[in-house]
Amino acid sequence: MKLIGSLTSPYVRKVRIVFLEKKVDVDLELENVWAADTTIALNNPLGKVPCLLLDDGEAIYDSRVITEYVDTLSPVGRLIPAGSRERASVKTWEALADGVEDAGILARLEHTFHPSKQQSAAWLERQMGKIDAALVQMSRKLGENAWCHSNQMTLADIAVGSALGYLLFRFPGIAWQTKHPNLDTLYQKLMQRPSFAETTPPVA
Repeated sequence: MKLIGSLTSPYVRKVRIVFLEKKVDVDLELENVWAADTTIALNNPLGKVPCLLLDDGEAIYDSRVITEYVDTLSPVGRLIPAGSRERASVKTWEALADGVEDAGILARLEHTFHPSKQQSAAWLERQMGKIDAALVQMSRKLGENAWCHSNQMTLADIAVGSALGYLLFRFPGIAWQTKHPNLDTLYQKLMQRPSFAETTPPVA
């Protein structure tokens, strides 16, 4: 298998962590989807990473589909519960974390591709508001628990950790660690795991 992605994408990081936690080998092929010569559309017509190429040539995307698939490849450390209610809970955590990244990327693209005079303050405020609301919800749901769901690490924690890492990487000015110390405690615990340490985004 081959995973097409980048070292800075939080969605790719989430998938890479799942591969590492499941102890499933995968080759990483770096791709800059914003480059003029990108070939990502040959495998994913949406032009996004991550994209997983199976040995028979079939492509799987996006990150939520890939993580679910990879969790079935090894009995090691089941990350998504089998029960319907518990499964929905973990996947909702993942959707919430992905939503933080979605909003952050939209805000960053507004800064990156639009001159300052053309940037929409209302649009940026809306995206940052989504991030703030999601962090409040994450903190409330986590409470004093050690993990996001049940008494062990699941995909919920991996997704939340990837989102929090993305905020540290791209939005260091957001004081979520001070506002939500329980999320910081979770993130620091996750960073002790080799899977998180090895996938930390490179320093710009």
